[in-house]
Amino acid sequence: MSKYAYDAIVVGSGPNGLAAAITLARAGLAVLVLEAKDTVGGGTRSAELTLPGFVHDVCSAVHPLGVSSTFFRDLPLGEHGLDWIHPPAPLAHPFDDGTAVVLERSVVTTGETLGPDATAYQKLIAPFVADWDKLAEDVLGPLSIPPRYPFVLARFGLRAIRSATGLAESLFEGERARALFAGMAGHSMLPLERSPTAAFGLLLGIMGHAVGWPIPRGGSQRIADALACFLQSLGGEIVTGTLVESVDELPPARIVLCDLTPRGFLHVAGHRLPTTYRRKLESFRYGPGVFKLDLALDSPIPWKAEACTRAATVHVGGTLEEIAVAEGAVWAGEHPEKPFVLLAQQSLFDPTRSPEGKHTAWAYCHVPHGSTVNMAERIEAQIERFAPGFRDRILARSTKSAVDVEHYNPNYVGGDINGGVQDLWQHFTRPTFRLVPYSTPIKGLYLCSSSTPPGGGVHGMCGYFAARAALRSVR
Repeated sequence: MSKYAYDAIVVGSGPNGLAAAITLARAGLAVLVLEAKDTVGGGTRSAELTLPGFVHDVCSAVHPLGVSSTFFRDLPLGEHGLDWIHPPAPLAHPFDDGTAVVLERSVVTTGETLGPDATAYQKLIAPFVADWDKLAEDVLGPLSIPPRYPFVLARFGLRAIRSATGLAESLFEGERARALFAGMAGHSMLPLERSPTAAFGLLLGIMGHAVGWPIPRGGSQRIADALACFLQSLGGEIVTGTLVESVDELPPARIVLCDLTPRGFLHVAGHRLPTTYRRKLESFRYGPGVFKLDLALDSPIPWKAEACTRAATVHVGGTLEEIAVAEGAVWAGEHPEKPFVLLAQQSLFDPTRSPEGKHTAWAYCHVPHGSTVNMAERIEAQIERFAPGFRDRILARSTKSAVDVEHYNPNYVGGDINGGVQDLWQHFTRPTFRLVPYSTPIKGLYLCSSSTPPGGGVHGMCGYFAARAALRSVR
């Protein structure tokens, strides 16, 4: 009889934890997932945060990485309840003159709205869209694995290594193309003058054309539910409402994978780690936080630019210069008066999100790490700027400061939803410099969170690669 209660235990049921568990279960291992909260999901949960019948995504909302993930695409998630909705356009970016740039699925159609920058935009984006399947495989992989398509990756890297402002100002003449690129690069949570913020703008733009920016019907919770359902169909076991305070509490297992940031991992396993490795994890850097605002609305947001109603995602921030100022202020520890707002209006395309005739809005802005400041008024003012009368349609609101975000999910240290700063240095040393970054000095103990490669986002690749590394050691 085996001395192990399970072959593998996964601590945490975010997308990466579930991806790790599925990978192990598909390999024939007996897997147990332990989750502190009463529901699975991590950053892919949904709840009625404002009024009954209004379903809000607690964290992630729009998922280009979800449909790009080579791991997710290999799973029958549609058979387990996941249904992607693709709005007519992936993204809209409004301006003060009542117009908006719209990122269309067609590169050519998008370029035609950029005036003098149509040709430059097409030359920048189109080749990568054509090679997206090759690029995705290498970009969403760990650095320890040699790229399968090195020439495609190298061509991308020459553009991506730059700052967003540097790339946009050198390639584009007009305000519209520069602002569109700045909004996408703003997802980096880094100052736009820093490298490699251009990589974020490029990747999000390429994905918009190649695979779209879809939303899950019924809420982001459906992603986690589908992953959990598939895991259980493989024989995997999930136990919720179980907070793991120490790895010493776990049942005997051959391997343990933790879907935790370095701080959480140190809490449960620090006493077992060598001093040198523990100090490296203690020096891991976390980035700015987010302030989250969810709204129940009496009717849709009244955008001055009607084109904004064609997209589930709207970047609210104005010009490249304005967005750069806002993001730079956050990095300097300040709260911008005019924050860059990332907004989603899922109920325009998914009637399950709200009662008939009513709507939801999901929005957040970046704030200094650990902020307690309420940014609701500033976010609403930014939306009102491009949608006069918006405030009159608010029925109820739910707010979370960066500290509240961390309290909800301890993996979001200081409100950092990205699992740690992803600048050039920490991209290559995530969470520390190690040939197999998912492994630890303790045999059979692994990290599989977004603090490992390839980093933040709902794609499951961190968990997948961590599980692959664990399987190699078992075998």
